[in-house]
Amino acid sequence: MFEVIYMKADYEPWWAFEGWEQHIVKKMTFEQEEEALQYLNKMLDEFRAKFPKEQVKGDKYWAFWSIKEQCYCESCEDDLQIYHGVIWNSLK
Repeated sequence: MFEVIYMKADYEPWWAFEGWEQHIVKKMTFEQEEEALQYLNKMLDEFRAKFPKEQVKGDKYWAFWSIKEQCYCESCEDDLQIYHGVIWNSLK
């Protein structure tokens, strides 16, 4: 089984802070690796077209962002960057 996870948070997906699952926007599970990779590559292409910034960690984490998309953090009294994270997960 294979998963492609899309999360949106004020941190990159590889940090996986406690409670990161609450930031999942969409999770797709596939039996076949080929089908999962097609979905993953389509999603990555869409995010690359939409967001000017990208960072990759390993071969399973992608973060996309635009400097214009931020949220205000009351406790730290500062603006935080919003990241659109994609996670590839092989459940073999």
